[in-house]
Amino acid sequence: MGRTPPAGGPGSTASGPGTRRFRLASPTTALVLGAVALVLMALAIALAGPVHQLSILGSGPVVPVVLIYAGVGVIVARRQPRNPIGWILIGFILLFLLSSVAGWYAVLYYRFGHHGLPLAGAAVILQPLWAPAILMFPLVTLLFPDGRMASRRWRWVLLAYAVASALASAAIIGPAIAAVAGHDVHLDSFGDVITSAHHSGGALAGAEVLGLAAILVMWLSFVAHQVLSWRRATGDRRQQLKWLASGGAVTVAVVAISFGIPSTSVSGQVLGIGLAALPAGIGVGILKYRLYDIDRIISRTLAYAIVTGVLVGVYAGLVLLATQVLRFHSTVAVAASTLAAAALFAPVRRRVQRAVDRRFNRARYDADEAVSAFAARLKDAVDLDSVRDDLTGVVRQALEPAHISVWVSHRG
Repeated sequence: MGRTPPAGGPGSTASGPGTRRFRLASPTTALVLGAVALVLMALAIALAGPVHQLSILGSGPVVPVVLIYAGVGVIVARRQPRNPIGWILIGFILLFLLSSVAGWYAVLYYRFGHHGLPLAGAAVILQPLWAPAILMFPLVTLLFPDGRMASRRWRWVLLAYAVASALASAAIIGPAIAAVAGHDVHLDSFGDVITSAHHSGGALAGAEVLGLAAILVMWLSFVAHQVLSWRRATGDRRQQLKWLASGGAVTVAVVAISFGIPSTSVSGQVLGIGLAALPAGIGVGILKYRLYDIDRIISRTLAYAIVTGVLVGVYAGLVLLATQVLRFHSTVAVAASTLAAAALFAPVRRRVQRAVDRRFNRARYDADEAVSAFAARLKDAVDLDSVRDDLTGVVRQALEPAHISVWVSHRG
């Protein structure tokens, strides 16, 4: 009978069973990339002062947004190394940070005259990395939550998107490479290359428009895919998609509202924190942390938003009525309108909350209705056995427990 050679001896291989091999997609790699993100963030903050730029992602505070994007990416990649979504989040924030650091470094060289800095040309070429970062991020929508595509036909969509994204990135990075190669670099305050005015050919301009349209259509197809998945999904999968949709809705709303608001203002800083809603929703959805709280969060957010809008409208209407029509003194009108809005808050909130729960938090609404009906029946109940059976049915309907038992004490 032959003897099995010892590990590492003759006849053994480094890739054989039982041996440990380094995997690129590993928790250790996620930690290393997270540390790199922190280093790049520190460099970005250090360079932001000399070039008078205070924002990386367009609006809002740098540190919280970067930490949440990078943190969610690292956590997901460590917990689920085979899920590409965590690595996409990390890659997105790394490319954005590298783009900002390279752009501001190049600005110091080409605009502020610090010609002793090395590798300024390389910084100019790295600055447009924001483009592949933006093009990479929508893949999170397509691959959410487990990193797999629903069917094989989506592979062709993914391949087409990869080709279109590569061409678009090359079109954006190309002018930077040409400027460095021709020793004719002119940058704006963000480090983008300023190209000389020229008239592009009709075919080239048409190709750019078609390429952009194709990318936008594929982005919309990713969203439509998840909307259809949500309509068919049940249980945890449906709640995961709700977290994705809620985070995306908050982020889109923040971007829409923040147009025209300076990123350095207090409003811009507060709104900018909302950019972190999307990665937060993605992280909760993938890790399945307190999934079913999303219904309550949605219902409360909608309810208070509606109540706020109604009360602001009532307040403004009463002030205008009192001051413009009835000709009351402005101070009296404001005081009376404030008291009226405060008095209306509780009844309006109750009515709006019930209406919102009926649509967005149906389970809680049905449970509250069952408990209210039980309380009404209990007033006229005299038979202990019927009360016990009714109580058991209500608890089962409202809480859906796996097992329920009722003990009744017969002591006086």
